[in-house]
Amino acid sequence: MSEPLSPWGRVEAALAVLAVDPAGVKGLWLRARSGPVRDAVMQALPVARRIHPGIDDVALFGGVDLAATLSAGAVRRSLGILSGAEPVVLTMAERCPPALAARLSRWLDGAGPCLIALDEGAEAEEVLAPALADRLGLFLDLGDLAYSDAGALALDQVADARGRLAGVALPVGALESLTTVALAMGIASLRAPLLALAVARALAAWRGEAVASDDTLRHAAELTLAHRGDLPEAADEQESAPAPEPGEAEEQQTPQSDRIPDEILLEAVRAALPADLLARLAAGKAARAAKGSGGTGAARKGNHRGRPLPPRPGMPGSGKRIDLVATLRAAAPWQPLRRRSPDATRLEIRASDLRLKRYQETSDRVLIFAVDASGSSALSRLAEAKGAIELLLAQAYARRDHVALIAFRGVTAELLLPPTRSLVQTKRRLSGLPGGGGTPLAAGLRMAFDLGLQTRARGMTPTIALLTDGRGNIALDGSANRVEAEADAQRLSRLICAAAIPALVLDIASRPQAALQRMAASLGAAYVPLPRADAHRLSGVLQAALGA
Repeated sequence: MSEPLSPWGRVEAALAVLAVDPAGVKGLWLRARSGPVRDAVMQALPVARRIHPGIDDVALFGGVDLAATLSAGAVRRSLGILSGAEPVVLTMAERCPPALAARLSRWLDGAGPCLIALDEGAEAEEVLAPALADRLGLFLDLGDLAYSDAGALALDQVADARGRLAGVALPVGALESLTTVALAMGIASLRAPLLALAVARALAAWRGEAVASDDTLRHAAELTLAHRGDLPEAADEQESAPAPEPGEAEEQQTPQSDRIPDEILLEAVRAALPADLLARLAAGKAARAAKGSGGTGAARKGNHRGRPLPPRPGMPGSGKRIDLVATLRAAAPWQPLRRRSPDATRLEIRASDLRLKRYQETSDRVLIFAVDASGSSALSRLAEAKGAIELLLAQAYARRDHVALIAFRGVTAELLLPPTRSLVQTKRRLSGLPGGGGTPLAAGLRMAFDLGLQTRARGMTPTIALLTDGRGNIALDGSANRVEAEADAQRLSRLICAAAIPALVLDIASRPQAALQRMAASLGAAYVPLPRADAHRLSGVLQAALGA
């Protein structure tokens, strides 16, 4: 079995493949923060046009050139960025909105040359949209690559490789082997093995091979498949069907004699990338799919502030503002039909031409900690919550997060910290937190629910983090009735779920509690057992599960 590509060898191979057959491999997902290593890679990439996540459809696909149209008195159209033959670089690709991802995906499915998605995400949950990741044949992560590991990029044979590309053949059974490996990795998309074949063909042309060698096929699998799925562990025992008869075995082995063993390909993919890469990418995918994920509050459309959205037809009024440029662009094609005489110079605007401004505003998010402060271990739990809140607040200035703290003990719950982003005020209010007594879990849930509704009414996006051992024994009426207390807690859990308030249940009991698992199901929330969690681990769990 051949050795996997070195980290810098992987970079060189990916850039060579992209230069030889950009339309075939569709593009590159480049995950890298700013630095000298990324600068060296970007300089080796082909000349490309850059776009950003906030680009509009006119810039992408073209439209009426307003200035030229008004000057010439006839409709003049501009070409969009995607109409050219140059590669396109999407900067800040981890922030690509779903609408733009859909448009770029459709372009890549057609005759689009290639897309270079520059992913600059600092956190695990900041990753490329799955629709784009599925369509790009190559992936590179430069996060663990030091500048001392970088070398010269020998890409001087690209022109010759392009000439050899059409004549490169693939081994017999290559597609079947790559499809089997993709299936074993849990990759559902058929694009993955097809892109791996294109990468193998381009890599073989760059290496001067008339038929792609086994090493080339393995390296293509490293570049294309390794980041897409979960690598299975080697099975201790084969659980396949019963062994065939001797005659059948010979018949089965004969047509597969030219195929690369699937186990070798799978082992090559397993050894290709750093051990923590798949964990980081999986965390990012989970965070994107989780409720309330993304590190910000809910997105709302308005007409006053925020990120600009494409304008839409409509009538002004009630605070709605006209987008003058878009209105003129919509009216320009109709001017020849609306002019009463050929010499008329007046521009006629009709109601159907009016376009209104739109913006997408992201609301502030508030993390509501509901902490069990009852019993002998209350001080340690409050200390954990305090440390986690302070860790999250230290990063809140770069986002729009607020935090609030509710402690429930005795027979009731108390709002110890209203929603705030002030680190000084938080430390002052958390300096001394009382504890002890019964566990009014239902009262804590009711206060968290009420606070969630209040903050939502003020335009914020609430998320509830419940820290408890699950042993609620105080009902809402203050009576010490464990059965009634559990029924009240379940009823409030269903109310929180019906109100679509995202939640997370952190079980801090010494052993996982079945009652808390049932409560998490009623809340529609994630359940995380943390019997011995400190502030750093608690903060990490919150950031991963809630996309903080």
